[in-house]
Amino acid sequence: MASSKKLILLLVLAFLSFEAVVSAVVTPLQFPHPLDPLTKEEITTVQTIVRTKYPTSKNSLTFHYIGLDDPDKTSVLTWEHSMPGAITIPRKSFAIVIINGETHEILIDLTPKIILSDKIHTGHGFPTLSVEEQTAAILLPLSHEPFKESIKKRGLNLSEVVCSTFTVGWYGEANSKRSLRVDCFMKETTVNIYVRPISELYILVDLDLMKIVEYHDRATRPVPTADNTDYRFSNQQPPFGPKQHSLASHQPQGPGFQIKGHSISWANWKFHIGFDSRAGVVLSLASIYDLEKHKSRRVMYRGFISELFVPYQDPSEDWYFKTFFDAGEFGFGLSTVSMQPNRDCPSHAQFLDVFVHTNDGSPSLLKNAICVFEQYGDIMWRHTETGIPNETILESRSEVNLIVRSVVTVGNYDNIIDWQFKASGSIKPAIALSGILEIKPVEAKHKSEIKIDEHGTLVSANSVGIYHDHFYIYHLDLDIDGVENSFEQTSLKTVRVTDGSSKRKSYWTVETKTANTESDGKITIGMAPAELAVVNPNKKTAVGNDVGYRLIPGTTAHPLLTEDDYPQIRGAFTNHNVWVTPYNISQKWAGGLYVDQSRGEDTLAVWTQQNRNIKNTDIVLWHVVGIHHVPAQEDFPIMPLLSTGFELRPTNFFERNPVLKTLSPNDLTWPGCPK
Repeated sequence: MASSKKLILLLVLAFLSFEAVVSAVVTPLQFPHPLDPLTKEEITTVQTIVRTKYPTSKNSLTFHYIGLDDPDKTSVLTWEHSMPGAITIPRKSFAIVIINGETHEILIDLTPKIILSDKIHTGHGFPTLSVEEQTAAILLPLSHEPFKESIKKRGLNLSEVVCSTFTVGWYGEANSKRSLRVDCFMKETTVNIYVRPISELYILVDLDLMKIVEYHDRATRPVPTADNTDYRFSNQQPPFGPKQHSLASHQPQGPGFQIKGHSISWANWKFHIGFDSRAGVVLSLASIYDLEKHKSRRVMYRGFISELFVPYQDPSEDWYFKTFFDAGEFGFGLSTVSMQPNRDCPSHAQFLDVFVHTNDGSPSLLKNAICVFEQYGDIMWRHTETGIPNETILESRSEVNLIVRSVVTVGNYDNIIDWQFKASGSIKPAIALSGILEIKPVEAKHKSEIKIDEHGTLVSANSVGIYHDHFYIYHLDLDIDGVENSFEQTSLKTVRVTDGSSKRKSYWTVETKTANTESDGKITIGMAPAELAVVNPNKKTAVGNDVGYRLIPGTTAHPLLTEDDYPQIRGAFTNHNVWVTPYNISQKWAGGLYVDQSRGEDTLAVWTQQNRNIKNTDIVLWHVVGIHHVPAQEDFPIMPLLSTGFELRPTNFFERNPVLKTLSPNDLTWPGCPK
């Protein structure tokens, strides 16, 4: 009997493995999509063209960005509605390359394989850091004699030291050099290095020279213990729990979506999945089929996370500079990691691979970078009616949603990034944080021993988790049923009843205002109750409402740094939760094109000072999603998911509930339903 059960288990595992392998197969397209991410061959073409002009035998080259140069939006929309192959949009690549110490912006036409422009950046700020130069920097302390002496003085084993890089920011300096701070940690019996810092060491690396240019050993503090910090399952000891029961995931009819190249069709949705070394996943051309109008209608031209601002809240010498811009400094795409089937994504997920570039311009395959799957178990809509005599009515529909997922790991934090599509028309971007707290070592083993502000929570003996923020800003180029849109703020206002016409003394009503310029589109959520929507004033429903989509924010957070503080000057795009700008193909990065050591001169906050028209034109909605993170003991030694997000929900977009006639997945008994 035991051998029979074992055989069944092996068959189930084999089936699940087969399903995972099959799921990775996608249908190629004869005619590439103009928004497809760069292929292996295209990245190699960029590398070859740049190296031909600047031979490596005579020049020093490092590639810091290679991406698709955004094609003209009008051309893309025309291409989308044309016959396959009827229109060809030139494929171009934009590359940022440091050549002999100068930052070059190189535009390349990939078809004739020629350089269209080659400009030298002379302003402030530096390009996204490469993985390879960070790897080189973290090895430098291990051969630096003063550092080795510091480790010996602390009684630590040099072979167990692991280092990591941290950007230095900008604090009013007149001149800047490409440099990094390096902090080091002890490994020993745990891989959870971030909770075991070697503190009070100042290590500054010049990236162009690739050497340590400043070193100080200010004091000695004990390194927090490794006990109970390892998160690997193989290192855990009983008792285990709580117990979770397994679920066999199987779709007998196959997945409800199709992947052709990078284009997805599911239920009533169609959209395109792109990928960028800085932005990570980029969703484009999202349209939904209207069953009553018998056509697809545009909702979003493009959406992605433009920047993530993570300022830590300890002003001391060891910590003040830790104010990170993860997309612009480290690259969301470069920091995207491979996901594990049956762990990060369910067994019925399909995976997409992508190519990123290395610092020498070579393509590098990233497998399982994106997963797409259907999610079951929620209610779509329901009602129980007991108010009709002698009759009870129960109607309920189960919901299936589509998820596009990726994971971006920058240092100690893992960002699980989801885009959820609902058949009801909603798009729900979501973020879930996991990973490791950044720890400051302290003498205290109990809260009662802490007599000064340590700028964090004592989460374990000798270990303070520092207060910090996570501010994600989404670039949402909504095209609600067309390109010309407006932004509306509908305020909810209390009205007093003073004329005796009702037994009530008050009620609330609404007042809607259309934003005319960018200053009208700057919204701080939570100051007063309001509905925020992007509408198409040129399209109306049968009863006369402007068609639109509403922004339903999640929990909001506002920056608490003063606006004249240097990190906040650079992260001024968080000063409001919502911004609205006219579409500009060059304005994609809320923190500017060059974020490392930037000075806040090229941010969303600066662009909007032009106060441009945003009424009945092509507009972009920018939404800041924030978390103030006050660490707790449950976040240690590794943090369970902490989630946030928002919803883009149709508002008078459809004539009525668009899923009124939607079947539940297993319901095939309705009149007219095919057997």
